[in-house]
Amino acid sequence: MAGPRIVHSSLTLAAASAIADGVLDVARAEKMLPLGVAVLDAAGSLVAYKREDGAGILRFDIALGKAWGALGMGLSTRAIRDRLKDMPAFLNALTSASGGRFVPVPGGVLVLDRDGAAVGAVGVSGDTSDNDEHCAVLAIQRAGFGSEPAESPKAHRS
Repeated sequence: MAGPRIVHSSLTLAAASAIADGVLDVARAEKMLPLGVAVLDAAGSLVAYKREDGAGILRFDIALGKAWGALGMGLSTRAIRDRLKDMPAFLNALTSASGGRFVPVPGGVLVLDRDGAAVGAVGVSGDTSDNDEHCAVLAIQRAGFGSEPAESPKAHRS
């Protein structure tokens, strides 16, 4: 009888760590508020999480909900929010179906491989939603992956 087999992830710990560190590097360079960042693989498993000193205790849940929502729907949370703005009943249904884990505001971004397939998602929380998304997009791209959305909104201080 063979022993346990290695189970491959769609997103390695090294890649997830590079993305998480990249998010925080962008945030520090642009003097944003303290962030939490969650990186999930394609199965929805948490591969990496980092929370900066000073980030509130809800940042983990919000970042996870943004990543989980993007991965669950196959769209960035910005796209989900925009598509569902006139469909509150469906938005409520998604929130209920996800057990409340779905956070449909910008900051949840898909991680794409060279073929455009989603291999994971990143959720960022702590600054404005636009700035959260900006950090995620830049970090994903700097780690050598594609992102959805492909471009980040211009970061700004509010």
